[in-house]
Amino acid sequence: MSTIATKLVQRVWNYAHVLKDDGLAFMDYTEQITYLLFLKMVQEQRKAGVGKIPSRYSWDVLKNINDNRKRLERYHQGLRKLSEFRGLIGLIFTKPQSKINDPAKLHLLFQMIDSEDWSKLDVDVKGEVYEGLLARNADDVRGGAGQYFTPRPVIRAMVEVMRPEPMMRISDPACGTGGFLLAAFEYLDRRSKNAKEAAFLRTRALHGIDLVPNVARLCAMNLFLHGIGTDGDHPLVKICDSLELKAEPVDMVLTNPPFGKKSSFTIIGADGKNHTDRISYEREDFWATTSNKQLNFIQHVYSMLKENGRAAVVVPDNVLFESGAGEKIRRALLQQSDVHTLLRLPTGIWYSPGVKANVLFFDKKPSAKTPATKELWIYDLRSDRSFSIRQNPISSQDLADFIRCYHADDRTKRKETARFRRFTYAEIVARDKLNLDILWQQETTNTPQSETPQALMKEILKDLEEAMREFAAAEDEIQR
Repeated sequence: MSTIATKLVQRVWNYAHVLKDDGLAFMDYTEQITYLLFLKMVQEQRKAGVGKIPSRYSWDVLKNINDNRKRLERYHQGLRKLSEFRGLIGLIFTKPQSKINDPAKLHLLFQMIDSEDWSKLDVDVKGEVYEGLLARNADDVRGGAGQYFTPRPVIRAMVEVMRPEPMMRISDPACGTGGFLLAAFEYLDRRSKNAKEAAFLRTRALHGIDLVPNVARLCAMNLFLHGIGTDGDHPLVKICDSLELKAEPVDMVLTNPPFGKKSSFTIIGADGKNHTDRISYEREDFWATTSNKQLNFIQHVYSMLKENGRAAVVVPDNVLFESGAGEKIRRALLQQSDVHTLLRLPTGIWYSPGVKANVLFFDKKPSAKTPATKELWIYDLRSDRSFSIRQNPISSQDLADFIRCYHADDRTKRKETARFRRFTYAEIVARDKLNLDILWQQETTNTPQSETPQALMKEILKDLEEAMREFAAAEDEIQR
């Protein structure tokens, strides 16, 4: 991250601690910053085409209201009014909740954001600032924000081996804050050869869906600040349940669907007792009906692809071995797609502890009597590897060997190594229930050094020291 971006992130983030007195979690704070920053950007970029904000709710009018209480009331009105708009404005302000109830604190936020001329910052810097805020937001594990944040080295490695091409349509049906879409953009931005490809990349190439309104909002803003999806009438992000609709076919899917095995809700029955109803998606284009949303996402991703379209999907271990519907889905996927690569990811790289996940790579193929999958190559990055979010986070270097072994330019050049092994289709289908949960090295069973009580205590002390520094910086900012 550039020095300018780092300083801006620190400055904006300092205010999070000031607003915690109003009970704002970091996720709520980032959401409020999104509202205000968008209003400021629209004011600065009147010709950007993102839509017209009614003057009474515009940045300049709100900023110049001298009575802090009247400003707060007008701001609350504006959030409700802007939520009724279509396009990008309506998306940013979908189901808005202003959790700032102290007029003086809203005034502080106006001062902070107004002190920067955001339109004069390079797109890269603006994007870095917002990505930095989202990364800090993901640290708020208790608020659940980490579930929307896939480690960036993992995302970059997936994009590097998938090698998207100009004029492709690329989708993420569980886009979170937009990490995969941005990584694909950055990869393609360096490879766009002419104005037509560059325009397509910024306005039509990328598409994201998320079920959670405030997360979709963060994604849309993240793209907007990177100069992507600035057409106010055609936002690139949609709020809906991906699994309920059959999407327009795309060339590539890059996604990390939400962790968690079951989709369910509780209802009160006629007997007055609580009953759990599991959500199953009955779609004609699905191979099996199940309440396991991870298995449903595998089916959905397949349905999204054009013929010869390609996918890279992060999946938990249960997708590899679950029987019943799981076995049926794996069998159909191997038959109708070339399931060519599986990356076994280590634990300790996610904000949710203990998560065991993998990346499944497959290409959709034309219907045929013979299975499309001929062989599956598995890269084991899990055995004898130890990571932690703070003390030993996974880095791009940790994935460099996987990228080399993958041979994205020509997969026929692959060779087996201690961590990379080939399994034929016959070997796979001979396994009980077509179990893909394959490890051939000894898994690390000892407690990682980063999880010992001494290490955890050091981590807590480090967090406290950092919090004290941020409180001090916030106090200095307010006094200015």
